[in-house]
Parts: sequence; C-alpha cells; structure tokens
Amino acid sequence: MAKESMKAREVKRAKVVARYAEKRAELKKAGDYEALQKLPRNASPIRMRNRCSLTGRPKGYMRQFGISRVKFREMANKGLIPGITKASW
Repeated sequence: MAKESMKAREVKRAKVVARYAEKRAELKKAGDYEALQKLPRNASPIRMRNRCSLTGRPKGYMRQFGISRVKFREMANKGLIPGITKASW
C-alpha cells in the first residue's frame, strides 16, 4: 500500500494539470517557452504517475482497468471483473 500522502499528491497533480491544460496548449502553440517555464512544475502532465486506484501501487499498473497487476489478479480470481476468466490448458 502506498502512503496516503503519495495518493493525495497524485490527485493534487491531476487537478493542477487540468487547471493549466488550456493555457499550456496556447503557450506551446505560440512557441512562448519562457512563459511555459514560469508555470508551476506540476502543471506538466509528464509529472503525473499512473497509480492503482485501490492501493496506490505505482508499478505494474494496467491502464485498461486502472488497477495494479496484483489487485487485478485477486479480483479476477474472485470473479469481480466481468469478462475475465483464468486461463487453463
């Protein structure tokens, strides 16, 4: 489990990215890189990190489901994810 502060930090970053998205696009289109540098660091979407929505785990993230591989396997084995079954041959 990730610390709650790490999860909160990512939520905060997502809000800042959304707030400055339009302004960043305009400045990039105009080629004004000096003004881009004056924006907050967390306004850049590259600073965001995909995390599991349940545990906050940063590694082994599955984009299609928004959770980590560990939670995906647990939920799939319990039948909590529709359309997913364990393969056997």
